[in-house]
Amino acid sequence: MTLSSPWRTDFPALAALDAQGQTYLDNAATAQKPRAVLKALSAYYLNGAANVHRAQHLPADRATRAFEATRLGVARAFGAASPAQIVFTRGATEAFNLLAYGLERHVGAGDEIVVSALEHHANLLPWQQLAKRRGAQLVVLPLDDRGDIDLAAAAQRIGPRTRVLAVSQLSNVLGRWQPVAELAALARRQGAFSVVDGAQGAVHGRHDLAALGCDFYAFSSHKLFGPEGVGVLYGRETALAALAPWQFGGEMVREADYQDALFHDAPMGFEAGTPPVAGVIGLGAALDYLNGLDALALADHEAALHAALLTGLAGRDGIRLLGEPHTALACFRVDGVHHADLAHLLGEQGIAIRAGSHCAMPLYRRLGLDGAIRVSLAPYTDGDDLQRFFQALDRALELLR
Repeated sequence: MTLSSPWRTDFPALAALDAQGQTYLDNAATAQKPRAVLKALSAYYLNGAANVHRAQHLPADRATRAFEATRLGVARAFGAASPAQIVFTRGATEAFNLLAYGLERHVGAGDEIVVSALEHHANLLPWQQLAKRRGAQLVVLPLDDRGDIDLAAAAQRIGPRTRVLAVSQLSNVLGRWQPVAELAALARRQGAFSVVDGAQGAVHGRHDLAALGCDFYAFSSHKLFGPEGVGVLYGRETALAALAPWQFGGEMVREADYQDALFHDAPMGFEAGTPPVAGVIGLGAALDYLNGLDALALADHEAALHAALLTGLAGRDGIRLLGEPHTALACFRVDGVHHADLAHLLGEQGIAIRAGSHCAMPLYRRLGLDGAIRVSLAPYTDGDDLQRFFQALDRALELLR
């Protein structure tokens, strides 16, 4: 199979995985890192690690400049009006928890928090628990037959008691782009905060968050070819001003005595303690790397790979695709075969895929399923990867049947 990737050699781990007989197709969970990211991490540690914003010596100044350069780079890449709208967290999950605690004072008994039926646990459980703490109701938006959030139902369910709307931009199970701009507009009309989970969506294409119209948007570095342990929370300035701090400690304090304290505004007011300095610098290198790629060529390669994946799955008897995925991934079941058994046999052949409920148990229950196989792609995935996957799949199914 052709579909070669011109970016494959930029990711040193792939050569190591090839030598280990591994074909990596679990990119929706985490992505491999380009050489530029590894170089940036190494340089930070080899040249002298230091904390940011707190000292006048050379290593600290160097670290602070690189750290804040990443904040500016994220703002530019995602269409934020100011780098002050970018808060660094320790992952998208932490960002959603920050929001659920930071917005708590805006939610009371009898109010409503609206989520969709396809949410990842990271963008469901913080809101579920907030509703429990405050005596609010969690309202779930249904999906249509294609796996999209039903806008007509959303218009009915997002109402005057809605305080927060939290939805995914791109489902990590169904692989469909969701109408988040329209949903954010519905929330805005009701005076509700809108939160978008961009953990999957941020990886694919370029996004203008100001045009998207949401109040908050969060994603993780490690899915965007950067280091683990770093998340990004974007917020509109007025929305960030409505948040209460949720973690307290060094750096986020403007003044403090034994009885009280005054806190910084965003972003530093939400970055208590020592941040993941190396990880943020690595994220900056990942963004620089991505910005240097041909976006059109990248999109064309991803589309061709995805089409080949869907065609290969459709051409095999008994395989049922979940939904109609738009991009980058496919979840499927095989008639008469348990997904865990199939994943085991694929793993024995060196095929790295994901099986289970993909941190979306309520969605799978609504689909009447206990899990599925997920194959997910990246710019460095090529036709040979897919060929090895399909060969392994055919051998596994022959054994299981």
